[in-house]
Amino acid sequence: MTERASLNALVVFQVGPIPIGLEVVTTWVIMAVLVGIAWFGTRRLSATQPSRFQIILEMVVGFLEDLIRDVMGAEPEVFLPLIGTLFLYIVTCNLSPLIPGVKPPTAHVETTGALGLIVFFTVHSLGVRQRGLLGYLRTYLEPTFIFLPLNILGEFTRTFALMVRLAGNIMSHELTIAVVIGLAGLFVPIPFMALSILVGLVQAYIFTILAAVFIGGAMGTINTNTP
Repeated sequence: MTERASLNALVVFQVGPIPIGLEVVTTWVIMAVLVGIAWFGTRRLSATQPSRFQIILEMVVGFLEDLIRDVMGAEPEVFLPLIGTLFLYIVTCNLSPLIPGVKPPTAHVETTGALGLIVFFTVHSLGVRQRGLLGYLRTYLEPTFIFLPLNILGEFTRTFALMVRLAGNIMSHELTIAVVIGLAGLFVPIPFMALSILVGLVQAYIFTILAAVFIGGAMGTINTNTP
């Protein structure tokens, strides 16, 4: 793994001319782990004697459902698969450095850019589905047609900010931990592990909240037109 992919990512192997970076392989592993947990956790559900694992899963699902109701003002059934997947994937990526030698995929702008694009296209597709094409396009003229260029620009800048915020925060935190370990030794930064967990959870929560706000605003379930 001596070659380098874009933005200084290690290349593990290549598929034809396409380099597959270490963060992509890590993403595949995380996806497989999440799928495995979902399959294992829902294999033997019980309404009368739930296992501890089922209780934890139900708490996570309940938290996400409450988040969707509170932020979007809508019932969570339609939005839970997307919002829940985004949150769980980002949390797992952010916490992956707790395993020695693992680098978080969310510290790479390629990963967060892909997540941002998922949110971007979801916002517009659900907005058109909910309001109709003309009704959705009219929202860009609110509060007055003078704001049309700003509203269009805002669609791109907020997506850019969404992906850069997540990548920048995770990358800077990872760099800070590496510097502290280099200067103070291996055992002094152990308290920073708790901080890493907090940062990972908070950044995943912020990304998920913003995604819910953008989707809810496009569908009209919440009243927001903020770029």
